[in-house]
Amino acid sequence: MTTDSIFKADSILKFVLLTLLIFSSIFCVQAQTSDASQSEKLKALQNELAERQRKLQSNLTSAEELKAILKRSELAIAATAKALNNTQNELSHNSKEQASLKVQAENLKERVAQQQSQLAAQVRSAYMAGNYDYAKMVLNQDDALRFERVLTYYQYFNKARQSAISQFRSDIQQLESINKRLEEAAVKLKALLKAQTSQTEELKARKEDRQITLAKLNSAISSQSDEIAVLLQNEEALIKAINEAEEARQRARENDLSLNGLSKFKGTLLVPAKGRVQKLYGKRRQGQVRWKGIIIEGAEGGAVNAIHQGRVLYADWLKGFGLVIIIDHGEGYMSVYGHNQALLKKAGDTVRSGEAMALLGQSGGQAYPNLYFEIRHKGKALNPMQWVDF
Repeated sequence: MTTDSIFKADSILKFVLLTLLIFSSIFCVQAQTSDASQSEKLKALQNELAERQRKLQSNLTSAEELKAILKRSELAIAATAKALNNTQNELSHNSKEQASLKVQAENLKERVAQQQSQLAAQVRSAYMAGNYDYAKMVLNQDDALRFERVLTYYQYFNKARQSAISQFRSDIQQLESINKRLEEAAVKLKALLKAQTSQTEELKARKEDRQITLAKLNSAISSQSDEIAVLLQNEEALIKAINEAEEARQRARENDLSLNGLSKFKGTLLVPAKGRVQKLYGKRRQGQVRWKGIIIEGAEGGAVNAIHQGRVLYADWLKGFGLVIIIDHGEGYMSVYGHNQALLKKAGDTVRSGEAMALLGQSGGQAYPNLYFEIRHKGKALNPMQWVDF
């Protein structure tokens, strides 16, 4: 019975592996088709961007038109960067899952080997004890005590053997299940790596397109008076966005009583992003325009975190600031995060202290990756260096 169980388990395992092999072959054909599709998609994108840049070079495009083009370009970059970030998170999860499954598989293999040894030992023990014919023992009762001892021995032996065989079968089935999950994880990993490559190439193409548009926009805004006018317009756009978001929240009666402001946490708030801090608050920026916040130079794609718990008031592209998130902390306190590469939260979402809300970038026409950061109280800009524990 034991040998049959082992043979049956081996047959099932071989069948499962054969099925997975066939499935993998089918997937390879599909993957090749997918590769061709991704390549064609990227080629079409590159042709589209090249055509747009040719039109820009041949036509006299106004600064406002260029800003609109820049916005579309940066929103496309944001979508691709967010997809790439999700893919990288899935790759990390897949890697951890495979490592865990491999440990489980190794442990099960060791246990199955031990069970095989135990079953073999039981068979040897029964053989060495003698090949008793149960029918003869029942008919020949000359030695009743001996018969009773042997019968008791057989009962214990059968129970132990049945228990061992049952556990052996269970472990074989579990091992088959884990091997199947490992195969599925490997297939998914292959697909994720292909997606990552495609998304990376698309992101590169869109960044190059953005750089050309940005250079043309900067040349269109040449004089100092133009630059000051743009800065003032940008600041007005930010204030307008804050006011509109606040009014919308009040209309919806979304006041969260758990948001008790930032006054108790002055000087201890979390750093919003890793990087080199430019202490710009209050300094002259251009003409009479002064900095209302600070710049943190960091790595592109790095996490932008909430300095404290709150609710997302605004999450969208804003002229001059690119992709912006504004967090309401209650009691009139807000924090502003601009120039992001991609947004991971939307308006209305709640955020925990230190939670990632965006990816650091250079949207809003920035020449290098950075985070623009402000803290405001009832509309008035505060010095972030006095509030955040840098």
